[in-house]
Amino acid sequence: MVVYWEYAFAENALLDGVLLYLALKCARMRARPVRLLLSAALGGAFAVVYPLFPLPAWAAYAVKLLSGAVLALLAASGKRVKGYLVAVIAFFALTFALGGALAAIYSFFGIETVDGTGFYLERAPVALIVGGTCAFAICVLAGARAFWKYRAMRRNMFSCRLTAGERTVAWEAFADSGNCLTFHGAPVCVISAAGAFALFGAHPQAVGHMHIGTVNGGRTAPVLRCDTLQVGASLHEGVYLTVGDVGKRYQMILHTALTEGEHEHTRSVETVAEQHRDAERHPLSLRK
Repeated sequence: MVVYWEYAFAENALLDGVLLYLALKCARMRARPVRLLLSAALGGAFAVVYPLFPLPAWAAYAVKLLSGAVLALLAASGKRVKGYLVAVIAFFALTFALGGALAAIYSFFGIETVDGTGFYLERAPVALIVGGTCAFAICVLAGARAFWKYRAMRRNMFSCRLTAGERTVAWEAFADSGNCLTFHGAPVCVISAAGAFALFGAHPQAVGHMHIGTVNGGRTAPVLRCDTLQVGASLHEGVYLTVGDVGKRYQMILHTALTEGEHEHTRSVETVAEQHRDAERHPLSLRK
């Protein structure tokens, strides 16, 4: 079989580039084009040069693992050591997954592979490899987005226990940094209509009313007051609640003032606030 080095370089560089990009996305690290292209090119060059040096099995595996780690480290950029470690692990996991997927495709279409000295030669159409890789990339990106979105939500979920008179309910609540509602200077949480019925009964006694503004307009909502609200290990007395749409995954949206000292993460909110402060200090420079 005749192997054209330029085809081998292009194919392996493309596959390495896609895998490195996916690994960075899984590690939530920024993909810098120059570093990514350089690392992918080195991966393509390694695939061309590696078969020229016969190595024992143990050395071949060691070289492959070391080269893969180096490629992932070169492509990654950031200040978090944990991010680099996740990128390396993700690169190896995705490499094995894509290799297994392509092997399954080859088997399904009856494409023969020849085992060489630590590498495989196959007669597969380029469109089949590119199409399979693109489908694999789409699935990985969608899965990574769904995972990080779910993880971000779970990090701000709290187990809560509310009491009002003789009624007690236990809910999972979401601490939303966008909840800035206050009543007489005190924080206000939002509960669903079903939650208000479970906690206060059919005829809850409102302690007041407040105006709530949303993207769809404003409305006036009653303000209720529970006896106690336990958030994790913290106990709050006389917490204000109002009725609103809280979604289907939980029964209450907490005010972040009630989650101080717990495990809530507000790094993204702090970043946005800092950007707003910069915009007020330097409005002209940011408009450019």
